[in-house]
Amino acid sequence: MKRIDMKFTLQQLLEHDTTFANLMAKRIFNILLIANPYDAFMLEDDGRIDEKIFNEYTALSLRYPPRFTQVSNVEDALKIMESVNFDLLICMPGNGDNDSFVIGRLIKDRYPSIPIVILTPFSHGINRRIKDEDLSAFDYVFCWLGNTELLLSIIKLIEDKMNLEEDIQQVGVQLLLIVEDGIRFYSSILPIMYKFILQQSQAFSTEALNPHQRTLRMRGRPKIVLARTYDEAMGIYQKHQDNVLGIISDVRFPIHNQGDVKDPLAGIKLISAIRKNDPFLPIIMESSEYENRIYAKNLDTLFVDKNSKKLDIDLQEVVSETLGFGDFIFHNPTTNEEIARVHNLRELQTILYALPAETFRYHVQRNHISRWLYSRAMFPLARFLKQISFDHDEDLDKYRAIIADAIVRYRRMKNQGVVATFKRDQFDRFSNFARIGEGSLGGKGRGLAFIDNMLKKYHLSYQYEHVKVVIPKTVVLCTDIFDHFMETNKLYEVALSDISDEMILKHFLHAKLSDDLLDDFFTFLEVVDSPIAIRSSSLLEDAHYQPFAGIYNTYMIPYQEDKYEMIRLLSDAIKGVYASVFFKNSKDYMEATQNVIDQEKMAVVLQEVAGTQRGDRYYPSISGVAQSLNYYPIGDEKAEEGVVNLALGLGKYIVDGGKTLRFSPSHPQKVLQTSEVKLALRETQTKFYALDLSDTYHEFSIDDGFNLETLTIKDAEKDGSLRYIASTFDAYNGIIRDGIYPKGRKLITFANILQHNVFPLAEIMKKLLVTSDEAIQRPVEIEFAVTLDSERQGEGVVYLLQVRPIVDVSNTIDEDLTLIPKENLLLQSNHSLGHGIYEGLRDVVYVRTENFKPSDNQLLVDEISAINKEILEAKGTYILIGPGRWGSSDPWLGIPVKWSDISGAQLIVEAGLNKYRVDPSQGTHFFQNLTSFGVGYFTINPYLNDGVIDYETLDALPALYENDKIRHVRLPKPMTLMMDGMKKIGVVRINNE
Repeated sequence: MKRIDMKFTLQQLLEHDTTFANLMAKRIFNILLIANPYDAFMLEDDGRIDEKIFNEYTALSLRYPPRFTQVSNVEDALKIMESVNFDLLICMPGNGDNDSFVIGRLIKDRYPSIPIVILTPFSHGINRRIKDEDLSAFDYVFCWLGNTELLLSIIKLIEDKMNLEEDIQQVGVQLLLIVEDGIRFYSSILPIMYKFILQQSQAFSTEALNPHQRTLRMRGRPKIVLARTYDEAMGIYQKHQDNVLGIISDVRFPIHNQGDVKDPLAGIKLISAIRKNDPFLPIIMESSEYENRIYAKNLDTLFVDKNSKKLDIDLQEVVSETLGFGDFIFHNPTTNEEIARVHNLRELQTILYALPAETFRYHVQRNHISRWLYSRAMFPLARFLKQISFDHDEDLDKYRAIIADAIVRYRRMKNQGVVATFKRDQFDRFSNFARIGEGSLGGKGRGLAFIDNMLKKYHLSYQYEHVKVVIPKTVVLCTDIFDHFMETNKLYEVALSDISDEMILKHFLHAKLSDDLLDDFFTFLEVVDSPIAIRSSSLLEDAHYQPFAGIYNTYMIPYQEDKYEMIRLLSDAIKGVYASVFFKNSKDYMEATQNVIDQEKMAVVLQEVAGTQRGDRYYPSISGVAQSLNYYPIGDEKAEEGVVNLALGLGKYIVDGGKTLRFSPSHPQKVLQTSEVKLALRETQTKFYALDLSDTYHEFSIDDGFNLETLTIKDAEKDGSLRYIASTFDAYNGIIRDGIYPKGRKLITFANILQHNVFPLAEIMKKLLVTSDEAIQRPVEIEFAVTLDSERQGEGVVYLLQVRPIVDVSNTIDEDLTLIPKENLLLQSNHSLGHGIYEGLRDVVYVRTENFKPSDNQLLVDEISAINKEILEAKGTYILIGPGRWGSSDPWLGIPVKWSDISGAQLIVEAGLNKYRVDPSQGTHFFQNLTSFGVGYFTINPYLNDGVIDYETLDALPALYENDKIRHVRLPKPMTLMMDGMKKIGVVRINNE
């Protein structure tokens, strides 16, 4: 064995994994299309070439798809080529002056390095013309058969040719050699083969790859090389024979590169010569002459009939069977008998020690294993194994160990921050995120994949000492599993009917999941030994442009030692999530958002529940939701610094609107809710949710929280889970002490974490929000949970459960609110809280200014409350305008209403008066309610020319109710409330049309 520092070399290769972006470095960016307007239209519009090219380049993670420029004559072509560098010229034969053969040769004389392709419709006239033409100026001639993928194949074929030498030399990519001179046939076969190769490349990228890395890895796919003569084919083979994956060859084609005469046995001669050199190379013979089947059999090649009506299917089947895209097969070197076959790295790792010595030696000495890895773009591992050879048989077992260790380390590295394709023979402790099925991951699944990759990319997982930032172990059931479940159980008729939710759930629970899926669950449960969350992940959830989060069910099930009981619970929970797609609330929401319920597809996320077992219940120390935009900043806070809501226990408490602690991650020591004792006692959490571990036989319900316990803070105190997150109210001294003390009410303030930084949660959230906001390039929301080590201060795990764009169509402010004419405004504030657009407001309740007296503030409460009640009963909302601080405990500073007195208001306005100047409160008295219900809060001081209140318009309206202190009016046409939360500007526009 070669004596090298293999450990160092492998580590070096793994740390500098293949940069797939360096492959396919030469690209076609600008394409000049010379065609008459009709032909150009047929290609670009009817054929949707631009869309096809864009989708292909998106799939390959390329930033710049080719740009097409169309001209109709040689003069225009030459003129534009003086100023633009084109990478490819495509000529379509036309009529009149547009003779593309002449044009192509003229341009080739002036620009010899530019590839030129003739793209011609199929006709007998064109065929005769081609036979008489000198085609030496053209790289290829293709036949346009109406297949929109042909142009894509042309670009890929030329790019493969441009990059072949460098990419083979750099990492050893494989090539598929196609030998065919029939223009019509290779115009048909190339789109088939490129589609197949791209699909196979995706299928082989199963070693823990997420969609992004999978598309990058496709740059290492086998290249396709087209040869049209014997000499050309043999030259390619001889030069790259160590990297030839397989050959597809016609039988009748020219021998010499410049020869026009076809040899009826040229393919036989080519295959015979190659067979002498490599008896095992996969070769497919294709011919329209049936008698050539005999030659194919004698040469140990498969045969494809070019006359077949299902040629594309036949060819794909034969290619799949023959070219070794699938398993690695170990042979007996003497008898060529199959000894074993492996599907993946894990199987290879497992079987290494069981292979007979002669078989193992045979394949290793011939670099068969490294070649198999090369074809799957596992270049670091392939390169490492290829550099080692054997001198003595006693080295065999050492080499087995070297290969096994290299595979383990490679798999561990590849499983970090990526999504693997779930396979029972591969999913193990190294796996972190896997998918079952070939459909979509859904909204939550995509978000999890993204944030896991982000943690790896930005090295966030272990950036903080004693703190890990990770995602829980996750498996996603893709949308095709949902489709199969619905179709095989014939559930659509029931699901789309008007029967009750309970009956829909009952039908779904009686349905059956596939046996394969149940087998997958057993593998999953061998790795996961904690409670499992079963979360919806539909196509529409967490989409960038529509609000669709929180519509479907999420269930949690406790861990059971009995795997069969665990499978039962898991299966019922999945069926419950599927059923929730068709519950009445879901159908109503789909209708309201103008989506079609039977087009919705549901993926399901199976995930470890972050938390700690405490007796018969299970919950995390902290659950939270962080947003990168804070539309209700107060004090020194800025909107772009974001906001975080925290709670003890399971996150469902936050989703259900429970009292959470709200803080800015840039100002964690300034928390409004704990700034005053009264606020802390009134506005902090009093209950929390935990999973009931003893509830395993309860029937699944349409209520996804059926097995969750609602507990008190005293229960958490008994569990010992409050050490770092609670404070103690000292009633005797009327103060709140940070930490846990024997007597006194415990308040969930998270003071030791936020004020005293015993755990760097604020810093972590700040970093995550900034990073994810920049990566997604739009405001984001992150769900997370934290488990704290109760014994070791400052240690714990932050589990990221989801990241999604903050989406609400009503929140899109495209207009500059400062440019709206004053005559169109009822209200304008430069100090507003809230964000969004709200249509349909007509009612305004305002305190009259002409006779205002602060001494009347207390008297106004009952009148405002009565008006509020009347509007609520009519299911309406309104704008409330008044001087001073709304909700002030001091009546001299404002009207001392409670939230229940003004709960129907969509906008609350603090209006300053010249003789009644009070520092604005910015809505702090109702802060929780404002943020929970999306209520706007304006501060306006007209006497300082700070904002606008059009009292003249209000006073001119007839009153629905009025006295000498207050008026309730209704505008004849609806108003529009618009709030730009980033700029703190808000307006109410009057409809004057």
